[in-house]
Amino acid sequence: MDSKLRYEIEEQINKEFYSAYLYLAMSNYAETEGFKGISNWFIVQAQEEMGHAMKFYKYLHDMGETLQLNAIDKPEPDWNSITDVFENGLNHEKYVTGRIHKLMDIAHEVKDYAAISMLQWFVNEQIEEESSFRDILDRLKLTGGDINYVMILDGDLGQRVRTPPQSEKTTTKTA
Repeated sequence: MDSKLRYEIEEQINKEFYSAYLYLAMSNYAETEGFKGISNWFIVQAQEEMGHAMKFYKYLHDMGETLQLNAIDKPEPDWNSITDVFENGLNHEKYVTGRIHKLMDIAHEVKDYAAISMLQWFVNEQIEEESSFRDILDRLKLTGGDINYVMILDGDLGQRVRTPPQSEKTTTKTA
């Protein structure tokens, strides 16, 4: 594997774990503000990000690569409201999308077709990630700050459960 591509995938593993850590910090903020449903939504989001990190990790090992894991940065929570948390989350997902596109550019540059195939899943995933944050922000804006409607949204977001991606699902054969 091209060393630049391997290095950037290692960096992406770090960024995915940072994303999980950031979303745990956001969950903590929501919990302390009394929004248990929103807190749950961010816990599920954190689990999803850890799954993304492991998908990259597994890919490198499947390709026979040895990894260099680095320290994960500490999130610096500086939020003033639930809306602010989701705006920061959307901005973070846009950053991750940029990183995925950079990886795809490198994979094309070095003609690593296996990496291109694997990264296409992440390109599609980032569309979904950004859309989820935008949808929630749209709903928050519609509430006009009315706590009753925010609490309804909190209840809705509390229903989210983690569904493992297809790559994590196992199938059993019956005889």
